[in-house]
Amino acid sequence: MAVWDLLAEGRSPRKYRAGQLVYLQGARPECFYYLISGSVRSFISSSSGEERVLAVHRSGDLMGEASFFDGCPRVTSAMALEDCRILTIDRPQLDAAFQRHPELALPMLQYLARTVRLLSDHVGSSSLPAQQRIARWLLGQPGVASDAGVSTVQESGAIRATHEGVGQAVGLSRVTVSRVLGELAAQGLVELGYRSITILERTQLEDMAFEA
Repeated sequence: MAVWDLLAEGRSPRKYRAGQLVYLQGARPECFYYLISGSVRSFISSSSGEERVLAVHRSGDLMGEASFFDGCPRVTSAMALEDCRILTIDRPQLDAAFQRHPELALPMLQYLARTVRLLSDHVGSSSLPAQQRIARWLLGQPGVASDAGVSTVQESGAIRATHEGVGQAVGLSRVTVSRVLGELAAQGLVELGYRSITILERTQLEDMAFEA
């Protein structure tokens, strides 16, 4: 049983259809969400209508927790990529879960820290060269499989992603992503496959991603 299943004890999730909004950027956070099944994309919308994908959430992920805990308006929106079952968790429900299962506290803090780091990386990388943005994105992918076009590391070590999906995640065009990935492949740092990228030389990629 996943640790977050303890939040769902005795409660029924809500069903969301593909394309349905889960929460909206700028809204006041009354709850956060536990994704029980399906996939959801989290994204930021600009005033011009452009969208930048931050993550693709899969079964077992929490969503919208950072805004819930700091009480500020949501900085992202989330939309179901396929039919999903999602549990909403408000303050009384969370307090009750902590009382029953105090062991939830540490993994919750660790999850929040990872969320903050993810958002910081996105903000901090916006002014970086394309090669560094893509290298950091590759290195930061979680070990969760996804068929949604943007995210993730499978057991084989390959990152399943389209070039368009990577571009949305790092704020670059598909053409630029294809060029940079081709350069990384030519240097022997990654191997490209059909909708997949495999890191071959992690240390060298890290040196490139975080060089001053």
